[in-house]
Amino acid sequence: MRAVQLGISPLTWTNDDMPELGGHIPLETCLSEMAQSGFTGTELGTKYPRDPQILLPLLKQYGLVLASGWFSGNLMLFSAQEEIAAMQGHIKLLKAAGCTVMVYGEVSNSVHGNINMPLSHRVILSEDEWKVYAEKLTVVADHLVNEHGIKLSYHHHVGTICETEDDINLLMNLTGDAVYLTLDTGHMTYGGGEPVSMIKRWGHRIGHMHFKDIRSDILQATRAVDKSFLNAVLDGVFTVPGNGDIGYNDIFSALKAQHYKGWLVVEAEQDPAKADPLTFAKIAYETIIGYVDKYDL
Repeated sequence: MRAVQLGISPLTWTNDDMPELGGHIPLETCLSEMAQSGFTGTELGTKYPRDPQILLPLLKQYGLVLASGWFSGNLMLFSAQEEIAAMQGHIKLLKAAGCTVMVYGEVSNSVHGNINMPLSHRVILSEDEWKVYAEKLTVVADHLVNEHGIKLSYHHHVGTICETEDDINLLMNLTGDAVYLTLDTGHMTYGGGEPVSMIKRWGHRIGHMHFKDIRSDILQATRAVDKSFLNAVLDGVFTVPGNGDIGYNDIFSALKAQHYKGWLVVEAEQDPAKADPLTFAKIAYETIIGYVDKYDL
């Protein structure tokens, strides 16, 4: 039995932040092509029904299970108890689906969803602000694991308070052990970091993996003129593993050395009118399963 499972986000077909990208593609097409590509899991998207009695039979129809689901955090504004109250519906859905990880990202002061906002305008916290934030996040994470058996797995993201290696190191150093990391290879590279070094440093606290690839020429061009995150996506900065410039061999070697167990989820948003979702999903699956087999994950 494998230590890992392979999933894919619906972002390859339909974009949550820009509904005009793939807005015409039915959910059933997304699910059918996920399964056709070889994946056995998916994460939530805006087109997914949130009633477990509707969602879970629908996924089962296509041979899929729910790997996890993103929760948009507001801990910069809320108390820990207010945040816990706000996520109860999400917790209920994840538990019903048998998920053991919640992908959590802070969005209350993010610029990544504003197509007119250059990434240089993102909010950068002081160390004192990080300490306050980390204390609240630890309370939420302790609640999730102790009361519900779910790991809070924090998703660093370009355009948010947690973008760079330094940001991630502060977050992980200041939070308790119940706070895990969703390591995203694309966002790590976009933020100037090295996925391999972060796997080696924080492998014992990686709860979930997201795989994007980067077209480095587009990344350099978008950074040079300080484009917004969404404009960079439209330019094609992201692609699936096997179609970009990230060295995945070393990433999988590092995951093997850290004895990673869990989901490997492709989350590579592109314009489906320019990048046929089924074609790119198949490229992603064949690339990842090749490394999984090579490193016996």
